[in-house]
Amino acid sequence: MQMSKIALITGAAKGIGFETARQLAQAGVHVIVAARSQDKADAAVAGLKAEGLPVEALALEVTDAASIAAAAAAVAARHGRLDILINNAGVMHDDPAKKVSEQSLDTWRSTFDTNLFGVIAVTQAFLPLLRKSAAGRIVNLSSILGSNTLHATPGSPIYDFKVPAYNVSKTALNGWTVQLAYELRDTAIKVNAAHPGHVQTDMGGPNAPMAITDGAKTSVRLALLPADGPNGGYFHMGDTLPW
Repeated sequence: MQMSKIALITGAAKGIGFETARQLAQAGVHVIVAARSQDKADAAVAGLKAEGLPVEALALEVTDAASIAAAAAAVAARHGRLDILINNAGVMHDDPAKKVSEQSLDTWRSTFDTNLFGVIAVTQAFLPLLRKSAAGRIVNLSSILGSNTLHATPGSPIYDFKVPAYNVSKTALNGWTVQLAYELRDTAIKVNAAHPGHVQTDMGGPNAPMAITDGAKTSVRLALLPADGPNGGYFHMGDTLPW
C-alpha cells in the first residue's frame, strides 16, 4: 500500500489552519495539527478525530526556538519524514487608529517575529525531514496585502488598506518564498506563497466575503501540487498575484 502523505500545519487550532487540516485529512493526508499549546492542539484534533479523520496534535510555538526544536524532533521520531509543511500561523498587531508612520516598533517586531522569522525558523527545522520526502511541498500563508504592486497602484483593491507591519511582513514572506524556492529548484521540494482571500476568521472579521471552507482551498491546492506544478509563485485560487 502507498504510504499516506504527512503534513504539518502551524497555527492550526482554528480558522484557516483548522479548515486546511480538515480538507487535507479528507484527501487522505495524515495531518499534524500544530498549535501554540498542547491543550489547543488536542482540542482541535478531538473535533477532527470525531469526523474520522487521520490527525494528530503537536505543540509548536513558532516564536520559541526550543518549542520548534522539540516539535521537529517529535515528528522525526514518529514519522521519519515530512511531505507537506504549511506555515499558516500569523498575527496582525497594527493599531488601525494609527497612521503608517505611527505604528510602534514593538508592533513591527512582534509582527515580524511570527509572520517572517517564525516561518524561517520552522522551515529551517523541518527542511531535513522535507528532504526525505519523495515530493516535499512548502506553503507559506501570505496575503494579497503583501503585494507591493497593488499597494502602489491607485484604485487597486488594497490601495487604501495600509496596516504596514502586517503588510510588509507578508511582502518579506513573499521574498523568503522566492529565495527558498531558488535554493530548492533542483530538488523534489516546491515552495509557494498563498493568499487565502478575505476570509471570515478572527482576523478577517464576520463580514468578510469568503467562507473559511473557500479560504483553505489555495493552501490545499499548493500542498498537493503535482510534479509539474509551480515553484516560487504567489497564488490565490489558481490565479497568480503580482509581487
